[in-house]
Amino acid sequence: MHTQPPAALDSILHQHGHQPTELLQILIDAQALEGWLPAPTLTDIARALQLPRARVEGVAGFYSFLHTRPAGRYRVLFSDNITDRMLGNAELMDALCRKLWIEPGKLSEDGLVSIATTSCTGLCDQGPAMLVNGRAISQLTHRRINEIAELIRQQRPLDAWPTEYFHIDDNIRRRDTLLSLTMKPGEALAAAIARGRDGWLAEMQASNLRGRGGAGFATAVKWASARNAAGDTKVIVCNADEGEPGTFKDRVLLNSFADLVFEGMTLAAWAVGASEGFLYLRGEYQYLRPQLEAVLARRRAAQLLGADVLGQTGFDFDIRIHLGAGAYVCGEESALIESLEGKRGTPRIRPPFPVTHGYLGRPTVVNNVETLAKTCLIALHGGEAFAATGTAQSAGTKLLSISGDCAAPGIYEYPFGVSIARVLEDCGASDTQAVQVGGASGMCLAAYEFQRRIAYEDVPTAGAFMIFDGTRDLFEVARSFVHFFAHESCGFCTPCRVGTALLKGFMDKLADGHGAQADLADIDWLDRLLKNASHCGLGSAAPNPVIDTLQKFRPAYERRLVSLDFEPAFDLDAALAEARQLTTRDDPGAHLQTHEEDTP
Repeated sequence: MHTQPPAALDSILHQHGHQPTELLQILIDAQALEGWLPAPTLTDIARALQLPRARVEGVAGFYSFLHTRPAGRYRVLFSDNITDRMLGNAELMDALCRKLWIEPGKLSEDGLVSIATTSCTGLCDQGPAMLVNGRAISQLTHRRINEIAELIRQQRPLDAWPTEYFHIDDNIRRRDTLLSLTMKPGEALAAAIARGRDGWLAEMQASNLRGRGGAGFATAVKWASARNAAGDTKVIVCNADEGEPGTFKDRVLLNSFADLVFEGMTLAAWAVGASEGFLYLRGEYQYLRPQLEAVLARRRAAQLLGADVLGQTGFDFDIRIHLGAGAYVCGEESALIESLEGKRGTPRIRPPFPVTHGYLGRPTVVNNVETLAKTCLIALHGGEAFAATGTAQSAGTKLLSISGDCAAPGIYEYPFGVSIARVLEDCGASDTQAVQVGGASGMCLAAYEFQRRIAYEDVPTAGAFMIFDGTRDLFEVARSFVHFFAHESCGFCTPCRVGTALLKGFMDKLADGHGAQADLADIDWLDRLLKNASHCGLGSAAPNPVIDTLQKFRPAYERRLVSLDFEPAFDLDAALAEARQLTTRDDPGAHLQTHEEDTP
């Protein structure tokens, strides 16, 4: 028997035009009705969108912020990045669990609250941090944990919680050309339109701007490829799925420089001839959405978005915000496009590339938040002026998200070519043992490498800069990153799905005191397998922290070895202890090792 979905759900479906491409957004909005997605809700959505129910449930099960089981009226997620661990997040989480009589990862008996961990929340400069029903709370202390426990017990709505809980600082410590830019909305766009499409693209080519998301691909080449691709309907996507542990620069740009980002998207649309734009906003930043929507509304009212932008006949371009739901792999551009289409965020096989076959098969440009903001500088001052800063292969400046063992964590903007040592001095780091540049997927630098420079030709980075002093155990740092990759693997390809789990197992074995020299050889073999056989960048980057720390900090591993040959991590005889107790047997025949002892 076919029934109509409840009125509230029907309103959500209507709002999204009953479009299958909106499936993820519909699921996010539907979850807000009850705090989770009951089976009848999934069935109603599948029927309304004329999709197989298995596909709807598959999407709901892919994203960690979607729940197909009750998750409580208060869904508390502690950030579990390595810097949060260094600041004591585990003790704070344990304290909240004890005060609310709940086990980590479980729902309380009264259905009121669940407490668990999530990956980096983009608040590494002001941790420990947590999300409560998607709203960020930073600078956690035991006092604040006590207050939060009481507020939850009293069942106070979040809007009635102290406003200072939800205050997030930008922590901008050093400004250069981008963060010092004062620009009226539309000023850069007017300058680009005055140059014409060809002239504007020529300025981009002269600038040598490379993507700030980590890969460093030439922005003008990407734009020109999409512009020349077949198809009249072209798309601009801003990748704001800033999931790399230790990176939070995009949070600051979206919070305080949103006009630069949206203007950059419109500048890309002018060059490419695009009419549709998406800001893919990571689920951890959903608290920024209301103010971002307000900026978009203001830009529409000023004719900076919509039909005939700035009075330019035929230049029609608008931007929609699309929320992610907790999937690191969606930072990869083809996985992001899959998510935009309402699917699981599984990376695509390439070619074809998004610039020719992207969103719904249309030519699509995917650029990072910082990349797009930088285009405003080029429009205002010209490509040659932009290229005059930085190095020969790395033009302009770079935003660094600095966290860890330093006096002043936060956002620092430097011209490309700055040395690691200079950055460490500026942020007040001392007794630095290592720096992880580029997040979990980047490289770990030892002290003898601190004269190296931030640049694509030397130390490339999407922006993360995590500092570890002499008190830190680099093995535990690498193990934290391995756990992160094992958790975030999308499971599409066997090398990554199985390899990250095996690597996690080996690291845990060493941590538990069962390590052997043979394990290091197996880890090395796994590292090479992941590097060479994984489908996408997540799998190939997963072994990076282990490769670097094994090479540069090998004693951190070797002191955990208890055998030169092989030490089993699983004690089968001990595992049979409960069986012996149940059968009231404890004679030699009930112990495995006695068989070896009795063998002549």
